[in-house]
Amino acid sequence: MIKKKQTDFESSIHVHRAMKRITQQELADNVGVSRQTIIQLERNRYNPSLLLAHNIAKYFRVSIEDIFTFKDLN
Repeated sequence: MIKKKQTDFESSIHVHRAMKRITQQELADNVGVSRQTIIQLERNRYNPSLLLAHNIAKYFRVSIEDIFTFKDLN
């Protein structure tokens, strides 16, 4: 039986939002998602698509790795 690799991720969106002094709604509007999506990302309950991760990183002018940290749990 093949074991699936389990990964976990952490988001630092809230840190970048605080530095830029914007609300969850403002970020959501700028990257084209709902406020609920931003909330779920900040709580590490939602894995973003590559496109969404790219758009968020581009908005903050940082790399994707600066915002999202993926960890291998195995």
